[in-house]
Amino acid sequence: MVGGVYGVAGTIAHSVMWGPIPIGLIVAAIACAAILVAVRALTRDRGAAVAAGLGMIGMLVLISGVGPGGSVVVPDSLSGQIWTYVVAGIVLLVVAWPSFSRVPVRTEAPAAQESEARES
Repeated sequence: MVGGVYGVAGTIAHSVMWGPIPIGLIVAAIACAAILVAVRALTRDRGAAVAAGLGMIGMLVLISGVGPGGSVVVPDSLSGQIWTYVVAGIVLLVVAWPSFSRVPVRTEAPAAQESEARES
């Protein structure tokens, strides 16, 4: 649900320009990345991040087409194409990022422990 909301907000705001600077694209990308990182960090689960990411991508695809009145939210322009790939890239990066909290801690090898036991 939260991914869909951020996907819609980012898709609507991505075309805002401040002079030559695509401020809408930058803010929307930061917001989408932040919510995905937060979901991944708080739940410690890739599945929740995948669900939020699929919501973002799904809403992007849903409202990118031509509406019933003929309006287009994401025009076939450079910023529209960049936004599409940026969202997909952010989702892929956040979901594929390794989980450092589950990295096994290296202990002494079992062979070293057995040799100490034999010596005593």
